[in-house]
Amino acid sequence: MDVLVGIGSPDESVAALERTARQAAATGDSVTVAIVGDHPAEARERLETESSSVADDAGIDVSIRHLDGDPGSQLVDVAEAEEFDELVIGGGSESPMGKITIGSTAEFVLLNAHTTVTLVR
Repeated sequence: MDVLVGIGSPDESVAALERTARQAAATGDSVTVAIVGDHPAEARERLETESSSVADDAGIDVSIRHLDGDPGSQLVDVAEAEEFDELVIGGGSESPMGKITIGSTAEFVLLNAHTTVTLVR
């Protein structure tokens, strides 16, 4: 299975990548990491280094790329154009009332992707 993992911020995205890396190690899935969002070069390099570290810890190889433009649109477009089987994104937190709240990028991806989407929180 070909899996695309969207990474936008270290806090939410690392959990998504760690979960995907564990699954890929067990199943042999192919993983591509897409770093999205407007980050300074230093932050992009940190996300790339962290992604490589998570992959190394899980014993898998990942392909890492940078997507410019609107993060949600870019993830949906790449997932569909390149026929990924699954799109994994991090996000979501619990409100004081116990309901999940998600950011605008996660909401866009969930509502617009024709690819299977997994939200890791």
